[in-house]
Amino acid sequence: MCQHEDSTQHHGHGGHEHGGHEHGAGHHCGADTSGLPASAVAECAVMHSTVVKADAEAAGLVRDYEGTRYWLCCPRCAEKWDAAPAEYAVV
Repeated sequence: MCQHEDSTQHHGHGGHEHGGHEHGAGHHCGADTSGLPASAVAECAVMHSTVVKADAEAAGLVRDYEGTRYWLCCPRCAEKWDAAPAEYAVV
């Protein structure tokens, strides 16, 4: 479960800011995934938090890289991914 340092930073998230979006807006750190099939859940490729795939897709937080789809938990992680996808892609 994420712990808030303040309203814009999280422990375990590299101290990145969430720039004005609510913590729950496309960011599913510690999301309740009970009842969801394993195929409906992923791990954020950048911060390794739990992501509900359908929510990430609806928010535009998915990236395809070298034939593999990656889900991201928030816009800041998407920015980090876009800047250096090879750093975050699982080989």
